This record gives sequence, structure tokens and C-alpha cells, in this order.
Amino acid sequence: MEDNHITDDRARRFAAGLRKFEQDSDVAPFAALFADDAVVERLDARGERQGEVERFWTEYREQFGEIRTTFFNVVEGQDQFALEWTSKGTLRDDRAIDYRGVTVIDLDGDTITRLRTYYDSAAFVLVPAETT
Repeated sequence: MEDNHITDDRARRFAAGLRKFEQDSDVAPFAALFADDAVVERLDARGERQGEVERFWTEYREQFGEIRTTFFNVVEGQDQFALEWTSKGTLRDDRAIDYRGVTVIDLDGDTITRLRTYYDSAAFVLVPAETT
């Protein structure tokens, strides 16, 4: 199994849920891992959202044609975990994308109450061809 280094069942559910969502784009089962008023945040112009989990993840998925995330490190605590990851795939314009980041998740029991994701946003920038 790909995520054998993840021992916390909640972190494993998140990783499996994200992977399934990336494949089938069905946001509802993945969003069910989050509290109704969960705070989700990423480092881009859209920033922090409270209670908009489905919208947050739908906007994420709509950027890509195909995407697959691999988790390569995890730090697990009682009410929090952090996952280091790499995502590879294609953007909607068919450009290849390969970027990495960290996602920090706060929990109340088995429910995600806050998610913060930090990643290399430069990977999304289209660099114009050099002209001479």
C-alpha cells in the first residue's frame, strides 16, 4: 500500500479521500470528512474560507485535467497532523504540473476542523517564451 508510513487512521482517510476525489471529482464524500464550519486555507488570492469546503475543493480540482498526489512524510499528533506531498498531472491547458507542499490539519475527534495548505505556487505560473 502506498501510504504505509501513515499510522493515524484519520490521516489515512484524508489521503485516501483526496486521492479518490482527484480521480473522480466527486467532492461530497471527501467534504464529509470536514466539519460544516471547517476553515480551509491555501496560499493564493482566494485565501481562507470558512464553511465552504466543497467550493474550496471544487476550485482546487477544476485547475487540473489530471492530478495525483503522493504523500511522502507525515507528522502525527493527537488533534493535528501534517502531510508532505507531491502532486503531478496536467493543468486544464494540458501543461504538465509537478509541485510539492505541506498540508496541516486540525481535528476534533475524527472530523477536520481546519486545513492549511502551503505549496509552491510558482509551478502554476505560465512563463512567457523568451523573445530576442
